[in-house]
Amino acid sequence: MKPGGQDPAPPPPGGVLWSVAGDVRALLMLPAALTMQVAHPAVGAGVDEHSVFRTDPWGRGERSVRSVQLWVYGGEAAADEGRRLRQLHKSIRGADAHGRRYHALDPQYYAWVHATGFPCYQHALRYLARPLTDAQERQLYAEWLRVGRILGIHDRDMPQTVEEFWPYYRKMLAEEIEATVVVRELLAPDSPVPAPSLGPLPVRLLLRALWPHLLPPLARFRSFVTVGFMPPDAREAIGLEWSDAQERRLRRFGRVVRVVVPSLPERLRYLPRARAARARYRADR
Repeated sequence: MKPGGQDPAPPPPGGVLWSVAGDVRALLMLPAALTMQVAHPAVGAGVDEHSVFRTDPWGRGERSVRSVQLWVYGGEAAADEGRRLRQLHKSIRGADAHGRRYHALDPQYYAWVHATGFPCYQHALRYLARPLTDAQERQLYAEWLRVGRILGIHDRDMPQTVEEFWPYYRKMLAEEIEATVVVRELLAPDSPVPAPSLGPLPVRLLLRALWPHLLPPLARFRSFVTVGFMPPDAREAIGLEWSDAQERRLRRFGRVVRVVVPSLPERLRYLPRARAARARYRADR
């Protein structure tokens, strides 16, 4: 808890973020946000020099998803997770590709990492669920501000309204964002990715044996959804190509997802922490 006060509250149960962040469709949105984050030279340099995304991509991905779930569904544990992340990033510093010094907790860099989630949710929901209404977009942004406070970002370092967010976002795209080394590596279809290291041993052994055949189509799919669910203006700023044919494929894929996912039982539709939080919420009510 903050000295002399209460910890920031997580987003409210039943809100827009509560409905979106724990749905399995969020797993399709996350790569676009992560790629936008590392398109900032300082963030990309920090990940390039300090992250284990090359040697342990599956573990890093699992930890990222778990962290996001704690921000939204963790209750009192949300603020603890925010403090853990800040402590983790205290030692991350260096120089980016342009020779500029960075520290991971510098507000302009840390706030950009947080900011990318909102436009990615707003864009991807048009394909995977339904477009947000103006009221829902405002509510989602207000809830995303709460997440920022959990991460330790001061209000002065975050646009406080949607109207303030979009000029900030466009300025970042115009002046800061580029195709960093990490962006190119994440999107390259031939980047080496080790077989999954999570799950039961028999499954891991089977995947290891089949991995040379599974990796190429999985890498192509990862690149497709990463670029597809990235807002078009962010794609343009990074210099990523996106054709009309790809857009048609993405729309067809989205139509399938919109039909299939809502028909799934709750144990398959929601990630474990979200599912448990929803059950507690229903019981409390």
